[in-house]
Amino acid sequence: MIKVFNHWIHWKTIVQIVLDLLFPVACVLLAVIMWGVGGQEDFEAVIVYAVIFALVMVVFNGWLGLYHRAHSRTIAQTRARAVLSLYLAVPLASIANANQKLLLLSGLAALFGTLVHRVYTMHSRTGSMMQHRVMIFGAGPEAKSVGKVLKKSDPDIHIVGYYPGPTDAEICVADQFLLPRAQSLSDTAHNLNVDEIIIAVHERRGGILPLRELLDCKLCGVKVLDLASYFERALGQIRLDSLRAGWLIFGEGFRQGWGRTFIKRLFDTVAALILLFLALPVMLVTVILIVLEDGFPVFYTQERVGLNGRLFKVVKFRSMRKDAESDGKPRWATANDDRTTRVGRIIRKLRIDELPQLFSVLTGDMSLVGPRPERPFFVDQLTRDIPFYAVRHSVKPGVTGWAQVSYHYGASVDDSIQKLQYDLYYVKNHTLFLDIVILFETVGVVLTGKGAQ
Repeated sequence: MIKVFNHWIHWKTIVQIVLDLLFPVACVLLAVIMWGVGGQEDFEAVIVYAVIFALVMVVFNGWLGLYHRAHSRTIAQTRARAVLSLYLAVPLASIANANQKLLLLSGLAALFGTLVHRVYTMHSRTGSMMQHRVMIFGAGPEAKSVGKVLKKSDPDIHIVGYYPGPTDAEICVADQFLLPRAQSLSDTAHNLNVDEIIIAVHERRGGILPLRELLDCKLCGVKVLDLASYFERALGQIRLDSLRAGWLIFGEGFRQGWGRTFIKRLFDTVAALILLFLALPVMLVTVILIVLEDGFPVFYTQERVGLNGRLFKVVKFRSMRKDAESDGKPRWATANDDRTTRVGRIIRKLRIDELPQLFSVLTGDMSLVGPRPERPFFVDQLTRDIPFYAVRHSVKPGVTGWAQVSYHYGASVDDSIQKLQYDLYYVKNHTLFLDIVILFETVGVVLTGKGAQ
């Protein structure tokens, strides 16, 4: 993992992006070599076309989720997305160059090469030399759950085994993965060529951890991480089951300086004005459709909890019937909610119902990016039930957020727990770079319909 402006990015993702930038350029240059160009001006036009072609393809690849390391797509689905990315990129890039023969040859070359490259990288098994060898210190319930999460979330990880701690009275892992304690922890790590040790024990007091051996491992180049640090780096979340108040207090992050506040506010204002200008036709059509189907009112206002627990009114396009909560009792929105109108289902799927919140961004009640604001009724409930829930109110709520692009639509307390883990990551690491990444990912979520209700 590589830390870029406080945000962790896997090195394989960076390599894939670099290759995807270079590959279309190589295809265009191949076409130039085979067909030739007329002169210096033609050559310069080809270079411009190649660069635009590469950049547009990377953008569409990102929006279509082709840079997600953990996925459940089939080879056919990956191939279809790669072809779609190419077919969308070629017409846009052709604006910079109208040479039809060049477009045809480079497009065909890119089609074949992109399919082979993308399908191979997304579905091939990582070679043994490229795998990240991890040893888990602990063999109890915590270690077992950690192992399941690692295998599911990171295909590049190879768990070499579980080294039982002295307080592991209950051994929960299979015998074939249980490492013998006959050897010391440092010797075991050395013999198994371990890259990283993850501490997965619940009790750490009273000399439970072999600190001297862990230090020896670290001095020999083996990384040693606690669960909170590992999940923050690998999954972009701060897991509540491994979180301690001391880690939040003494760890890095949670910077709320005036400089960051000023830059975020300036970015929010400029971006919200641009988005409102671009979205105005869509908003006008939405108003007409809502009125035609279910009459007035067009907008839906609701009290939400914002920065430092302050209440404010959030405005959305109305997507449910007028009598959705006629009894006055707040309810979670659910999948296929029968209270949603026909127009409402469409605008919720495309996230059009959120567009009026851009006015809340301009007034300063919200930010473009941040934890989604919740209703006071649910905030009171969640604050009682979930540790550290109130931490998410230390930044402004957002129109979109890290939890929204990383997790499906939340409709229960359990979903709120999962989303809070992503919100805590954002609160700890938020920068302008992460805001831009989230906005970019939001476009992909809207295009693919991911997480819509």
